[in-house]
Amino acid sequence: MKITHTQIPEVLILEPQVFRDERGFFLESYNRQKYREAGIEPEFVQDNHSRSQRGTLRGLHAQINRPQGKLIRVSVGEIFDVAVDVRRGSPTFKQWVGAWLTADNFRQMYVPPGFVHGFCVTSDFAEVQYKCTDFYDPTSEISVLWNDKEIGIDWPLDEIAEPILSKKDLLAKPLQQLMDVLPWFEGG
Repeated sequence: MKITHTQIPEVLILEPQVFRDERGFFLESYNRQKYREAGIEPEFVQDNHSRSQRGTLRGLHAQINRPQGKLIRVSVGEIFDVAVDVRRGSPTFKQWVGAWLTADNFRQMYVPPGFVHGFCVTSDFAEVQYKCTDFYDPTSEISVLWNDKEIGIDWPLDEIAEPILSKKDLLAKPLQQLMDVLPWFEGG
């Protein structure tokens, strides 16, 4: 497995070994031992699967009381996946990284707890699967505005007039308005 550290070292891009032949392909989408060797220690307790049409933008989401690490992959289509560091006091606070995850490149992104996460769909539709290190807790969820000018994510929306957002994401707040609930960074 190839492991790439992004500009925010805790966010990893993982590329599993893919075995191809005339029948198709085979890969291990998750192997606990290999991921631990890569530095991803937490246990995953929940798997999620979403399907979205082109132009859908999901995020930016996190949980405060039960922060989740996420291991994201795409099984159909293509997305631009984004993680933003929201750990107050972190040297990369308010910085973001993005990666193209597709069904063809088999790449995965690991987003540790302390980050808001989101993605936009750039193919006709996409199916996204992700493992979480804690259970979903809607009472501690926050939603950061997808186009918060202070963060400045460069979403690849050139051909999409307006992204398709959920009601929750339409009500999201700029990061500055959520400062009171953000956790302090504990580590390095």
